Amino acid sequence: MIILGNIRQTSIKNTANELIKKYPNEFITGDFQHNKLKVEELTDVRSKLLRNRIAGYITRRLSPHIRDIDRSVIYNE
Repeated sequence: MIILGNIRQTSIKNTANELIKKYPNEFITGDFQHNKLKVEELTDVRSKLLRNRIAGYITRRLSPHIRDIDRSVIYNE
């Protein structure tokens, strides 16, 4: 079974990574709503879709990799 990841635009990844580096204490792990408001506050992104994608990428990047842990348990049994 092959599991493919989500493909994101480079601009979304670059913006999200830059925000995480500049403001590491502003974002909360696993809280998309809070991160969405922070992205809106810290950037000049006008598009709601782009803002949500950046916030989603940040949330996902900061969240623990539970799926990877579950997958390793399945394969090691």
